Amino acid sequence: MKVIISIDAYTEEKLAESLAGRPGFFKLFYDTEDCGCNGVLVIHILEKPLETDITITVKQFTFLIDKQQESLFDNTLKLEADRAYPSFKVTSDSALYSANIRIKDVRGS
Repeated sequence: MKVIISIDAYTEEKLAESLAGRPGFFKLFYDTEDCGCNGVLVIHILEKPLETDITITVKQFTFLIDKQQESLFDNTLKLEADRAYPSFKVTSDSALYSANIRIKDVRGS
């Protein structure tokens, strides 16, 4: 399965701000630690991909999804930055995966 992620110009600007001029990869994954549920969609900025990650190039950015979680997503996703709050939402034509997603920079941690 090949995943395609679309972003608009405003989202592109906000993603660039999140990188703060440093190299990094945006990882979309369902975090199941301490949530007592099936997981919460999060976006982390990593220094490098893990061996189990697939890469998705979107404009000048590289997104990562773990191979084991790839089946949880539709083939075509849309990532949108919220204009009123520093968060993002991930949708597809058939699903709202999550809204109010904050990006967490975990480079160097």
